[in-house]
Amino acid sequence: MIGCHALRWGAPGQPLTPALDFELPKGSLTAIIGANGSGKSSLLKVIAGLQKPLAGKVSLGVPRRGGVSFLPQQQHLDRQFPISLQALVAAGFWGNRQSAEIRNQRLATVLENWCLNGLENRPLMALSGGELQRALLARLSLTEAPLLLLDEPHAALDELGQALLWKHIHQWHLEGRTLMIVCHDLAAVREHIPHTLLIKSSGCVFGPSAELIRQQPPSQVA
Repeated sequence: MIGCHALRWGAPGQPLTPALDFELPKGSLTAIIGANGSGKSSLLKVIAGLQKPLAGKVSLGVPRRGGVSFLPQQQHLDRQFPISLQALVAAGFWGNRQSAEIRNQRLATVLENWCLNGLENRPLMALSGGELQRALLARLSLTEAPLLLLDEPHAALDELGQALLWKHIHQWHLEGRTLMIVCHDLAAVREHIPHTLLIKSSGCVFGPSAELIRQQPPSQVA
């Protein structure tokens, strides 16, 4: 599903790691970990086609248009933009050709699944960080993309939000989707995600999550 071939990324002339050769099969669930500034988020953006690599290439088994959904960090969202929570979530229907009746039913179900009932008409600026994060995840739930790229989806979530997040991640995985997840919660990675890509300036390491995290000094993965 995802192939990185001699891939290098970062600021112009300043690659963050040696060339990365890496392949993930369809239906895999993989965490991306590493120290702050190591290039985790920018790697996801390169895979999503939102940022150009410095060298090498990325190959996907799906078209980027309609085949890939990217969950950004909410700090990149303009909270002053004059739309409601419901309108933000409904943006997940982009490109969907289902009838209005079916879309409305699905929207109501997704809002309930993410415990967003009663918040539908609130503007983004009136939402807490956790409410906004659940809204972004609810929007992702409405997409039908087989490849999901999630950048710190656990950010700002309380205990309930965390439980909902991992419930949905496992459901998406069971549906056969391919997921790559940037995550700083190493305990959650060990518990929920079978394989991990560790990004370091000396090179990237891929392996079983529990084993890889146990072998690395805390400074390399925090």
